[in-house]
Amino acid sequence: MWDFIEDRHREILYNGFQHAYLVVLAVALATVIAVLLAVLVTRVPRLAGVANTLSAIGLTIPSFALVGLLMPATGIGATSSLICVCFYAVLPILRNAVVGLQGVDPALVESARGMGMHGFAVFARVRLPLAWPVILAGIRVSLQMSMGVAAIAAYILGPGLGSYIFTGIAQIGGKNALNYALVGTLGVVVLALVLDLLLLLLGRVTTSKGIRV
Repeated sequence: MWDFIEDRHREILYNGFQHAYLVVLAVALATVIAVLLAVLVTRVPRLAGVANTLSAIGLTIPSFALVGLLMPATGIGATSSLICVCFYAVLPILRNAVVGLQGVDPALVESARGMGMHGFAVFARVRLPLAWPVILAGIRVSLQMSMGVAAIAAYILGPGLGSYIFTGIAQIGGKNALNYALVGTLGVVVLALVLDLLLLLLGRVTTSKGIRV
């Protein structure tokens, strides 16, 4: 296996970078979408049940089924992969963002308004910082789940390490079938651990000292 990696190390590194880039981009987009939706839900409380229901239903849709639904509309390749990964990435972040924003003490919000803050200032300087640890927990879950979804998206020629897994399955019984599958699988695991560590560090930097656990 070491010879296999050594012969293809540039290609493996490139595909690993592509995999990480796809996941990070999808999770970043999903975070923005989820937080905006969570703000809407907290402004219209009756939408909270709808948001939780949609999140639960969305997570039950098999990745392969969504990939199949996207192919006629967006074709094969990076665009469909990004949409697929982003769809699943939104769901856990949305749930946590709603819980986090709803958990902010209304008294603190009123105090901020009493100090002259309004609208976006209250959200950016009070509500979001207090809800951030809960939102970040959702982002971490989303990132780990997105790693697997991105690998499955290689079925429609999406970028990343998933292509090695499918190549190994297609060549089962062949000389390098196991090597392809192991490189793809282990590569995804390593990337997931590295990115999760980076998120932990981001949490330490961006979470106010007064609410750190």
